[in-house]
Amino acid sequence: MAVSAGREALRQGGRTHTVRLTIPAKPEFITLGRLALTGIARAMPAVIDAEALGDLKLALTEACTNSVRHAYVGDAGVVDILYELHDDRIVVEVADEGDGFDPATLAGHDEPDVLSEGGLGIAIIDALADELEIRERAHGGSSLRFVKLLS
Repeated sequence: MAVSAGREALRQGGRTHTVRLTIPAKPEFITLGRLALTGIARAMPAVIDAEALGDLKLALTEACTNSVRHAYVGDAGVVDILYELHDDRIVVEVADEGDGFDPATLAGHDEPDVLSEGGLGIAIIDALADELEIRERAHGGSSLRFVKLLS
């Protein structure tokens, strides 16, 4: 597991700062991503209200859960979480190097039989975030990026 960034660096206004967290692709490590997000939110110059922070944490949990459940066979693999901090928004990207999927397969899947148990994560993220982008990575795996506006 790796983390990079400094608390004081996060408090400087007007610039974009990033924090990267790499966790093993195991369910018990998803909580670390949520804890990091809570700490980052407290260190930001902009005040993030409890509802917005709750939305961010739920979206992050859903994104990480998708990578943990679907990206790798067995225990191998990691999930990279990138927190990009701006004065007016937080951008979160969750990426893996697993099997990946074709984001085009999500189009038109709003019927109840398609959104079965375990299939609502992306719909939840889309409802909570102001922007959502899902893509295949060039070297394999998937990336899910979402934006939460703070103002």
